[in-house]
Amino acid sequence: MNNETEKQKIKFKDKIKKFPHDAAQWFRSTPRYFRVFLSVAALCALLHIISGFIPAFADFMIRYPNSAVRWALAQITNFFPFSLAEMVVMLLPIIVFVLFYFCAYFCKEEHKKGYTRYLCFLLSVLCTFYSLFVLTLAPGYRGTTLANKLELEQKDVSASELYDTSLWLSSKIENYTDKVSYGNDGFSHMPYSLDTMCEKLNDAYSELAKEYKFISKLRSNLKYVILSEPMTYTHISGVYTFYTGEANLNVNFPDYTLPFTAAHELAHQRGTAPENEANFVAFLACMKSDDPYIQYSGYVNMLEYCMSALSEADSSLYIDFYKTLDKKVVGEFYAYSDFYEKYRENVAASVSGTINDTYLQSQGQSAGTRSYGLVVDLAVAYYHTLDD
Repeated sequence: MNNETEKQKIKFKDKIKKFPHDAAQWFRSTPRYFRVFLSVAALCALLHIISGFIPAFADFMIRYPNSAVRWALAQITNFFPFSLAEMVVMLLPIIVFVLFYFCAYFCKEEHKKGYTRYLCFLLSVLCTFYSLFVLTLAPGYRGTTLANKLELEQKDVSASELYDTSLWLSSKIENYTDKVSYGNDGFSHMPYSLDTMCEKLNDAYSELAKEYKFISKLRSNLKYVILSEPMTYTHISGVYTFYTGEANLNVNFPDYTLPFTAAHELAHQRGTAPENEANFVAFLACMKSDDPYIQYSGYVNMLEYCMSALSEADSSLYIDFYKTLDKKVVGEFYAYSDFYEKYRENVAASVSGTINDTYLQSQGQSAGTRSYGLVVDLAVAYYHTLDD
């Protein structure tokens, strides 16, 4: 028994010694394209790791090489009048079926010689997705914070600071309520097409990029999601897809949310990765626009974040503030609540929320999906610079 165990140990040690040689031999036998994709992915993994330890390197990556890749992807996909990313998602059931079919086919004894090539193809696709992630957005989660870039003193905020910031936002909104058209349903209505909105946001970002060098210079088309109604059940109002470079917009949401949401996705496309920071860059872009409705959208959406934080911090102050709100804005909020009730609780929302939360935490955003709301810290810090 002891001799048999000893023989097994010797065989295992021999396998361990031979493993590097066998692995190298297997790697040399794989298709050349696979070796290229794997090598690129390995290099990207190294860049990803370095970005995690050196914020200055992450800043360099997101501002220069990554910016070039994002620009190239955006220009390529601009030629498509539809969202290429959405098309991939729509075809996903067919893609999965085909992959399983070929997996079963190559697992048969008579077809096993083609299994290695099939496996190499799948791994190459995964390597491509990972490489695109690193070469477009990943370093942005590890770089210098937006607060430092804007020279804002970001810290924990008090209820009174949230109250004051909300009052400031409310006073700004009052400058636009007479310029905005409201319907009988309580919602404000955007006075132009989505394409015109996109052009106006591109103009705003062009001006913002002149002031802040970390924002990439880029003109791109928004992609309007065809399945916006079903997408609303996931509570996703927009998404930037790194593998196609597209800023996708759910157009089923009310008009007043669209410019701000679009600006948020365009912020990702221009290199701002963390969600709270993308929200604040979207706010800056809306303020930079010369269009009243886009400015209105920026202020109202930021006010919603501040009001939500204020209600949790001090309910009595929240009630006091709510009493001061313009009735037209109150009507907008009531209308949104009625609209959202249909989509509020469902399985799709729970699943997508869990996936998004896990993804954000994996990228160093410990607050997960709650990180969107952390934009209020930046808003308060920004308000203090105006107050000073």
